[in-house]
Formats: sequence, C-alpha cells, structure tokens
Amino acid sequence: MNLAWILLFLPLVVAAVNQLVLRKNPLVPWVSTGSALATLVISFLLLGKEGTTGFNWATIGDFSLQIGITLDSLSTGMMIVVTGIGTLVHVFSLGYMADDEAKSRYFTGLSLFMFSMTGIVLSSNFAMTFIFWELVGVSSYLLIGHWYQKDSAADAAKKAFITNRIGDFGFMVGILLVWSITGTLAFGEMAIPETVSQGMITAAILCIFCGAVGKSAQVPLHVWLPDAMEGPTPVSALIHAATMVAAGVYMLFRVQVSLGADVFDGTAGNVIAWIGGITSLMAALMATQQDDIKRVLAYSTLSQLGYMVMAVGLGGGEAGMFHLFTHAWFKALLFLGSGAVIHACHHEQDIWKMGGLLRKMPITGFTFLIGTAALIAVPFVTSGFYSKEEILAAAFGKNKFLFGIAVFVAFLTTFYMTRAFVVAFLGKPRDHGSEHAHEVGPLMFVPLVILAAMAIGSAWLTGPLSAMRPVHEHGHAEGHAIILGASIASLVLGLLAGFALYKGKDKNPVSIPLFRNRFYIDAIYDNYLVRYFQNVLAAIVHFFDELFINGLMVGGLSRAAATTGNLFRRVQSGSLQGYAFAFGLGVVLVIYFTVFH
Repeated sequence: MNLAWILLFLPLVVAAVNQLVLRKNPLVPWVSTGSALATLVISFLLLGKEGTTGFNWATIGDFSLQIGITLDSLSTGMMIVVTGIGTLVHVFSLGYMADDEAKSRYFTGLSLFMFSMTGIVLSSNFAMTFIFWELVGVSSYLLIGHWYQKDSAADAAKKAFITNRIGDFGFMVGILLVWSITGTLAFGEMAIPETVSQGMITAAILCIFCGAVGKSAQVPLHVWLPDAMEGPTPVSALIHAATMVAAGVYMLFRVQVSLGADVFDGTAGNVIAWIGGITSLMAALMATQQDDIKRVLAYSTLSQLGYMVMAVGLGGGEAGMFHLFTHAWFKALLFLGSGAVIHACHHEQDIWKMGGLLRKMPITGFTFLIGTAALIAVPFVTSGFYSKEEILAAAFGKNKFLFGIAVFVAFLTTFYMTRAFVVAFLGKPRDHGSEHAHEVGPLMFVPLVILAAMAIGSAWLTGPLSAMRPVHEHGHAEGHAIILGASIASLVLGLLAGFALYKGKDKNPVSIPLFRNRFYIDAIYDNYLVRYFQNVLAAIVHFFDELFINGLMVGGLSRAAATTGNLFRRVQSGSLQGYAFAFGLGVVLVIYFTVFH
C-alpha cells in the first residue's frame, strides 16, 4: 500500500517542485517525464494486488471523510491506461513542445493532471472522487488554455470548465442521494436497503450520471470536447482520448460494482443507454463533415464514448470497460499521429491541404493506418474489433433498436476514418506544408510505434485485468453470426463508400450543412443560453450586486465606517489649546458626576 501512496502523490510533488523550485529550468520536462515513467513502473508492480487503506480527513459526529485508496482489478487495470498513455504523451511532448517558450508550465500541468486522474482511479469513496473530479477539471482547463494568447484557446478552456460544472452539480446531488440511501460514501461499504423506493434509486443514479455526461461529453453537454482541440495535440491524446473523458465511464462502472449490476435496470439504465446511443450517432454524423484532422478524431471520441456509455446503460459494464481499455491506446495513437502530421506540415490541420503524407512520413502514416484499422474494427487482427463486438452483443441482447444504431455508427466510423486517411495520406500533396513534410524524430515516432503495437495486441493483455477481461473468450450466447455479419458488412460498406467518394478528390464532394455545423447545437447555445445568461441574468445579478452588495452592505457599511471615522478624526486636531480645553472639560465632568451623583 506504500507503493500506492507513492503512485498517488508523486505527480503532485513533481508538479510542486516544477512550479515552486525549478520553474523555467530545462530539467522540468525531463523531471515530469521521469515521474510519469516511475508511476507506470509502480502500476505494473501493483497489478494483481488488492486492498484498501486510508486516513481520516474530517470527522463530524459519527460521520468521517477519508482520503483512501482502493486497489482491485478495476483500479489497477485503469492505472495501466492512465500511466501508460501518460508516459508516452510525456515522451512525445519532449519533441512536440521542444520549442514552446512555456513548456515548463505545460509539463507542470501534465503532472498536475496525472495526480488528479490517479486520484479518481484510486479513490475509495465518493467524497475523494469528487475532490479529484474537480481537480481534473482545473488541470484540463490549464492544459486546454495553454496557449491562452489565442482567444480561441482561452474560450475553449472556459467552455470546457463551465460545461463540466453543470454536470458536476448533478453529480454532487447524486453523491448526496447515495449517501442518504446507503449511509456511507465508501465504495466497498455500499448496500441499498430493501425499504428504499425504486424512484429514489433511479434519481440517485441519474444524478450521478450527470457527472459522466459532463466529463465523458455526452449529449447535451458534449459541446466542450471538440473545441478543446485548441490545446496542444498531446493534451488531446491524454485528456480527450484516453483518460479524462473515460473517467465518466469508469465512475459509472465503479458505481455498478459497488451497488450491484441491477442498479441500471429499468428507467435509469434505459436513459443512460439511449443518451449513449444518441451521442454515438450524432457525433459520428458530425465527424463525416469535419475537415480539421483533430476535430475528426474529437467527434470520433464522442462517438466511441457514446458506445461505452450505451453498453453500461444496457448492463454490459464489462464490455464498456473493455472498449475503454482498447480504445484508449488506438485513439491516443491517432491523436499523437495527427500531432506528428500537424508538426511536419507547419501546423496545418486541414486535411484538404495535405495529401501524399504516407510517402513523406512512412512511420507516422503506417502507425496512423494501424490506429485507423483498430478504430474501424478490422476483424480478428485489431483490438478494437473484439471490444466493439462485445458492445454490439450487449445491445443485441437487450435492445435491438440500439443494436441497429450501433451497427450504423460502425459504418459511419469506417466511412469518416477512410475519408480522413485517403485525403490526408494518399494521393498527391495539395499544399506547401505537405509537399515539404518529413518524418518526425524518434522522440515522437517511438511512442507511435508502441501505441500501434497496443492497438493490435491490447485485447489479449486483459488477462490480469479481470474487470476488463473480454467476454469474447466465452463466445456470444445469442446472435453471434448476426453480430459478426453486421459488423463485417458495416466495415466493407464504409470502406467502399469512403474510397469511392474521396479517392483522388481535391475538395470535399459532399457538403451537408446540418452535420458540418454540429446540428446547430452550439449556435443555439451561443445565441440563446449564453446570450441570456450574459445579458438578462447577468444584468439582474449586476443590479442586485450594485443595490444590495455594494449599495447597502459593502458600500453602506464602508460609508458608515468612514463617517464615524471622520467624526473622531476631528477630535485629533493637533491644537494644544483644544486638547487643554477638552482635558479641563473632562476633569469638570468627572468631579460633577462624582460629587453630585
């Protein structure tokens, strides 16, 4: 358990040393990278270990809050994902951010994020989870807004932070409801009494789910994640592909393990599954019309997160976690691969200004192709195929309509990823940047090669991670042939459509404004909700602030104090005659009250 405490607090210590001691020292990136590697080694040492430890943080009567750590197959398996991808992102960043003037601040932010994410994974209770949940929000705000000089980056950071606060309010209410139901916040001690109504349980689960809607970017709070691509690309790989956005799915499965699998039966499970399915479909449709290579991957992440949430809602939490585990590696590979492309093309992100990159950047191009193959679930040779099959199986057994949506999303995934690869990597260069692109250095391509290996083999590495062990080892009890046939058909049709529409094209032959403009959801938020809060609600708050806070309370009290002070200040005139007169008057008054009263 001492190793577990080191695993938790080492990134925090490194972040503090970097910020307070080393500051802009050239050693900062290497210290952060070394600490990330150390946490990965510790995570491997903790595989298979189980136990709980902690200490009291606050006690109120019979109730106590603990800072506690839980080691089990779920937490130790998730830590492999967090520290493994975190280490590779640190190494990649050594090359990608080498010329950035604020790289010390960047690596300090990475260490703070690693601490925050580790806290979520290892937390033994809901109170600690919520604390680190908010710390993840703070550290992601700092990393998304790293280039704060750009208005778009600053706005994206604020959008992510505020949007997540909306979901986190519901999450906090859900935690309080779970406490009122079970009498505890510790995951290992939760039990639902038989006297509790189903409505109360449903309300608690749905409020808890609000936290996942924010962090895992589900409809209607999905709008922050595509804009968060304004941050450095390695941040996108770490936060928005593998770890932070997966925290919601991890938390939901932790709740399912703690309260029992049947908590997602009925209304709560249906709501969760449908929101996941709708998010998956909408995001996939939006991805088909994006030209920014990072935004294509961002909407792909939204879609795959919807897959995972849908699986959890359908009672297939193991399938959702299995897909979380495999998806983390190949999506991190795709994001880092896009970062290598952007770096080589002089910060160009438009796929229509690329082309021919497979010849110019063979290592990056080939590893990106492997990541694409894993995402579109090429049968039997990629990890994504096996985890996607489990989600399709969960949907087939519980809800045939959601199964149909999942199959259609699989087709769309193949279509838009084929489009992105064909336009960016095949054909001829379309711009000066792609014409002169060249392969990146080893600090950047070695993580790509390692992630490519994981994109192929991670499905077979879940043996020690029993909570993520693939169900496919036992086969599908029902509909295996239908599921496999639908999966292969969606893959073939998506490949054919992608090649037919985009091979050899120099501009987008298909334009669907509804999908390109994100179903106009962002525009609706900006024109109505944001404007309402900025104009109407802000005006009301300003009125009460000026009238009551500044006018009566702060302003009134300060003016009363100033008036009183002025009265007494006049007594201190500096005139000796005045002081002598006051002294004499005082003596007379003392004699008068002493003698006559």
